Amino acid sequence: MTFVVTDSCINCKYGECVEVCPQDAFHEGINFVVINPNTCSNCGLCEMVCPVDAIFPIYNLPEDLSIFIKINDEQSKIWPKPKSVSPLESADYWAKINKKIGHLKY
Repeated sequence: MTFVVTDSCINCKYGECVEVCPQDAFHEGINFVVINPNTCSNCGLCEMVCPVDAIFPIYNLPEDLSIFIKINDEQSKIWPKPKSVSPLESADYWAKINKKIGHLKY
C-alpha cells in the first residue's frame, strides 16, 4: 500500500506533508506535490497533517480520483525532491475549490 496526493493539493501545496515524511517520498511540481509509491513507507503521517484532505491511502482512494495513482507514480519519476515547501500565495483561496485537475501544471 502507498499514499496518493489528489486534486485538493493543486494550487495549494501547504507542505506539512513534505515536512513530516520520514522517507523523503515527496516530489514537487509547480503547483502540486506527489508521493513516490516506491519510496513511501506507508506511515500515514502525511495524511494526518494535510490541511486540505488531499492524501489518501490507495485502498481508500475514491474512484473518481484514481487518475492520481498514475499522476503520482509518473511525476515522482520526473519532478525533483523539494528542499522545502511553502504554501502557494493563493493557497487559502484554492483550498476551497473542488475538482481542480484541469489546473495541474506539469
